[in-house]
Amino acid sequence: MSGRTDADAPQIFSRPLSVEDVPPEGLDLTISATGPERDALAAQDGLEGLSKLEGSLHVAPWRKDGVAVTGEMRARVTQICVVSLDPFESELVEPIDVKFAPVDMPIAPRPAVPRGTATRTRRAPEPADIPAPKAEFEDEDPPDPIVGGAIDLGALVAEFLALGLDPYPRKPGVAFEEPQLSAKDDIAEGPFSQLKALKGILPS
Repeated sequence: MSGRTDADAPQIFSRPLSVEDVPPEGLDLTISATGPERDALAAQDGLEGLSKLEGSLHVAPWRKDGVAVTGEMRARVTQICVVSLDPFESELVEPIDVKFAPVDMPIAPRPAVPRGTATRTRRAPEPADIPAPKAEFEDEDPPDPIVGGAIDLGALVAEFLALGLDPYPRKPGVAFEEPQLSAKDDIAEGPFSQLKALKGILPS
């Protein structure tokens, strides 16, 4: 995840789950953000509106004392088109596949990922008391830390919302068109016009 918020700051969309409550066969959950939570997330992520945010998740035991969270984030967002400046609505669906492990398990840092990319490697900020990374997991993303015996599914879904947003949203069907120069503009910007401008700058 991105680590763009302080680890000790309260999460806007928080749905903590104790790892002890996860049965051996796993747990299926659907979580949804409330209206005030959606409004706060829209303001945080620079959205014109956020009318839906939910996650359909399966949480299952993973390795020793860890858990795996799979599923998807679904959202309906309103953004401003960078071309027409008109608001438009779109649906977002982002797959989720994140592992969590106790803080005493060797955890390598996961690099921050810019918004709008396809890589699924955003990680939550780590508290200052989490031990320094000791080893890397080969051929897979390193797990996020389990802090205080719990994971925050709401914060996870909110992070995948931020991950899925296009930083340069464009309304469907709107294309960028470069301004066309008239014949008069072409003459004004021609080589003789540039020489005339230089004549006024250079010493005689």
